Amino acid sequence: MFEQFSLSNIWENDGVLISVVGYIVVFVSLLSLAIIITYFQKVLQLKQRKKLKSAGHHAADADDLSISGEVSAAISTALYLHYEEKHDLENTVLTIKRVQRTYSPWSSKLYGLRENPKR
Repeated sequence: MFEQFSLSNIWENDGVLISVVGYIVVFVSLLSLAIIITYFQKVLQLKQRKKLKSAGHHAADADDLSISGEVSAAISTALYLHYEEKHDLENTVLTIKRVQRTYSPWSSKLYGLRENPKR
């Protein structure tokens, strides 16, 4: 019913073909993702230019609409500090409650110990 595993079964039963097809599918999908990510910025800039043109801004005629890395870092830092500021004024009073635990034989180590055998 079950054939025994050997290298000859891989060669005879199209195991290599399946592997090659799998590698090709993965490579093509990664390549297409790289192309999509590369051209995504251009598509976003075209949409931004259309919005600016319809609003009548003169910035639509500029060569470069992208924001530099320093400006992006400054904006993200400012937003992070703004949202973290809300947590600075917290209640500084610590309260410790003592919880009375009821006795449970499940947690008792007394029952887990072995008794010495009688001679």
